[in-house]
Amino acid sequence: MKTPHQSLNQAASADAPAPASAAGTAGPAGAAPGDSGRPSRRSLLVGAGATALSGATALSAATTASAGATSAVSVAPADVVVPSPDQLPLTGGPEFPVGLFWPPHPYASTKERFAEIKGAGFDFVISGNYAGDGNIFKYQLGLARDTGLQLLISDDIQIRNMSRWFSISDTPTDFLSITPAEARALYTRARDAYGPYSSLAGFNFYDEPGAGWFTTLAKALAISRELAPQLLPYVNLLPSDDPAYYRNFIDTVKPSLISFDRYPLLSAGREDANYFHNWAIVRDAALRGDVPAWVFIQTLAYNNHREPTAAELRWQINVSLAYGAKGIQYFTYWTPEPARGEGFGPALITVEGRRTSRYYAAQQINNGWLHPVGRELKPLVSESVVHANETLLPNGAVGFTPTDLVPGISGSPVVVGTFRSRDAASGDRWLLVANRSHSAPAKAVVAVDQQKVGSVGVFQAGRKKYVPQRVGPVRVSLAPGAATLIKLGVK
Repeated sequence: MKTPHQSLNQAASADAPAPASAAGTAGPAGAAPGDSGRPSRRSLLVGAGATALSGATALSAATTASAGATSAVSVAPADVVVPSPDQLPLTGGPEFPVGLFWPPHPYASTKERFAEIKGAGFDFVISGNYAGDGNIFKYQLGLARDTGLQLLISDDIQIRNMSRWFSISDTPTDFLSITPAEARALYTRARDAYGPYSSLAGFNFYDEPGAGWFTTLAKALAISRELAPQLLPYVNLLPSDDPAYYRNFIDTVKPSLISFDRYPLLSAGREDANYFHNWAIVRDAALRGDVPAWVFIQTLAYNNHREPTAAELRWQINVSLAYGAKGIQYFTYWTPEPARGEGFGPALITVEGRRTSRYYAAQQINNGWLHPVGRELKPLVSESVVHANETLLPNGAVGFTPTDLVPGISGSPVVVGTFRSRDAASGDRWLLVANRSHSAPAKAVVAVDQQKVGSVGVFQAGRKKYVPQRVGPVRVSLAPGAATLIKLGVK
C-alpha cells in the first residue's frame, strides 16, 4: 500500500504469553552445543514477541492431534484444498467489497467513528494506524461487529512471524526460519484469539512482498486454509510493470484474490504513464488464476503525488471497474501524521479527526454508484478492456476494434470494459463505459448491431435497475471521471 503499511508498531498480541527472560533459563531451546553466542531461530521468535517454542510445539501437536493427523506431517500447498473465492468473506456473496486502510487510531476507535466509516459506504477495514496489540484488535473487532463492518487484521505478531519475519522451511538451516509445525502453532494462536468475532474477515499476511517471498507465502496460506478455511488470506502486491511478478504470485501462492496498489495522480497534474499497463497485467493474472482483482485508490497527496478531486476519485474507481476490479480499497481513510515524513496531505479524515471534502465524495460514490454497479459486475467475467477514440494510447492500453455486437464507438475518449456471464450458454454482454478524462466531460456513441442485439438496457444506479431503450446507438454523456453500465441482450 505504502509506508504506513510497512512501518506499523510491532507490539506483541496481548493474548500471547510474555517472552521468557534470559535470567533463570538454561539458554535458548534448540541451541546447538557450543553455539551459545549465536541466537537460535527459537530465541528470535521469543524476542519478536511470540510464545516460546516449547509452548508452540505443544499447541501445534495438540491441534494436529485433534484433527486426526500427526504433528510430524508438514503442510504443503498441494495438501490443502483451495476454497473458491465465492466461499470466503468479502470475495464471496453478492455485495461488492469496498474497504479502507489506515482507519482511526486506537484512541479514536469508537463506535461513533466506526459508524462514520459504515455511513460512508465502506464494508471492511484493514487494521493499521498503530493498532498492533491483541487487545486493540479485539476491541476493533467488537466495534466492527456492532456497526456492520468486517476487519482484516494486519500486524498481529503471530501472523507476522509466520509470513513476514521468518520463512517457513521443512529443514531450516539458518536463523530466520521456522518449521511448518511452528507456523501452524502461530496461526492457531491468532485464529483462536480473534476467531470468535463474527466480524473477522481474515488476516493480512504480507503487504508488498518481493517475489522471493512467494514460496513462504504459499506455505502460510496453505496453513491458513487447513486451520481456518472460512477466513480470507489476504496479500497486497507491489506496483510493477513486470508480468512475471504477478504470474508467479498466482502460480506459486495460489491466492484467493490478487490485490495491488499504484497511485496514478502525480504532482503538477501528471498521470503515471504506466498505470494502465500495470492494470492490464494484473487483470491478466487475475484471469489466469480465476480470482478477483482488487486495487487501492489514492485519496491524498504525498511525495510527488497530488491531492485528488472528487472526479479523480471517481476516475480511479471507474477505470478500475473497466479493467475488471472486483474490490476497491481506499489509501488512506485517516490521514497519516506528518512525523511519518512522506508529506501526507489530508485524506478522508484529517489527522485531528475532521471530515474532508473527500469523505463526502467517497460517501456519495460508494453508496450512490459503486455498491449498486459493483453488485452487477461482481459475478461477471472480464472479457476485454479497450480505449476508444484515444489518439495516443497509454502504455499497455489496447485500442478499440469492432466486435460482433459493437461495430463502433465514436466521440470522446472512453475506456470500455466488456463483461460476460459465467454461464457459457448466455450470449449477453455488459459494457462499462468510463470517461477517459478526470477533468473534462465526455460524450460518446456506442453503436450496436441491431441484427444480433435484441435488447439494450442502461443501468440506473439510483433505481438499481436497467432501463430499456430502443435497440440502436447508445448515446453516453459522462461527467469527468464518471461511467455508465450498458447491458446488451443477444437475440
